[in-house]
Parts: sequence; C-alpha cells; structure tokens
Amino acid sequence: MSSSQLRIRRATTEDLQSLRSLWNSVRLAADELESRLTEFQVIESADGQIVGAIGLQIIRPHARLHSEAYTDFSLADTARQLFWERLQLIASHHGVFRLWTQDNSPFWSRCGFRIVITESLVQLPEEWKRFGGKWYALQLKNEEIITAALEKHLAGFRDSGRIQAARISEKARVINIIITVVCFGIFFICIAVLIYLFIHRR
Repeated sequence: MSSSQLRIRRATTEDLQSLRSLWNSVRLAADELESRLTEFQVIESADGQIVGAIGLQIIRPHARLHSEAYTDFSLADTARQLFWERLQLIASHHGVFRLWTQDNSPFWSRCGFRIVITESLVQLPEEWKRFGGKWYALQLKNEEIITAALEKHLAGFRDSGRIQAARISEKARVINIIITVVCFGIFFICIAVLIYLFIHRR
C-alpha cells in the first residue's frame, strides 16, 4: 500500500473501538491508552479502516513518541513517514525542543534519534523516568541557544523599560516644576491685585 492510499488524522472518540482492537492485538494497555486518546494520530486506509496509530505525549518542551501499533507491520515504514511529517509539525506548534522514544526501529534512527547515555537522562522529564528500558532522543532546537537569546531579549526589554521609565519620570519632574512656577505666579498676581484694589479703594 502506497502513501497516497493512506490518510493521517487525529484520533477521535469514534475510533475507540478500532483503536482498542489494535492496541490489544499488539498487547498494549488499551484501558490506559483510551484515557489518553487525544495524544494519538491514526492512519486510515482508502476504505476508512484504521491501520496504524501512534501517541505523542507533550510535557513542557519535551515530547514522547509512544504506543506505536499497526494492523500489518509491512505498512510501518510507509506510515511512519506520514506520521513523522505530522509529528514534527505538532512538536513545532507546541514549542518542543526534544523528542524521546523507546522504539529502536531503524526508521527513527534515520530520522536522527540517538540512544541516550545514562548521564544525559537527567534531561528526561520526571514523569517518564518510571519507564524502564533504553531511551532514544532527537534534539529539534538548541535549548541553550534559544534560552540565551530569550534572556538577552528580555534583558534588552528591561533596559528599554528602565530608560523609558526614567524619561517619563524626568518629564513628570519638569511638568511638576512648571505647575509649581505657574501656581506661584498666579498667587503673586492675586496678591498684587489685592494690594492694588486696597490702595485704589483708599
């Protein structure tokens, strides 16, 4: 089956029965996965049958590919190519810096996933450390460079804010001086008028 005969979309509640059958067929925990339906993307054949599914769980700037399943694993690489295009788009929209998986398929290796050594697992979100086995990761964006750029931008923004606040403060001080001078001027004019009226009346 070619990729032109397959269609990828987000899973809906109408897919639950088909997905449960698929998950059970590959011995995945269907009851647990059912509660996380919104994480799944599915592949449909031309006749509308679900032939594959994969989950993408997003936690902060990390995302985990999980629970990949197919009715026929001869379709896996064709389906994975479609999944991969969709998953990258979703990850980009959610600001994901790093993708994780425990699937050691050669396809994911070709996409750039590399095995993670123990020391680097410190970057793995705490929520996923309960899963045993090896981890493979792919860095989509350089988190350190982006963080440094954001810090630099924020620092510039803060400096600009301070400069603007100083300018406003200086303008307020000048206005205050002008108002004070005007008030004193009016006061002295009033005094002069009163003196004039007093003298003129006499």
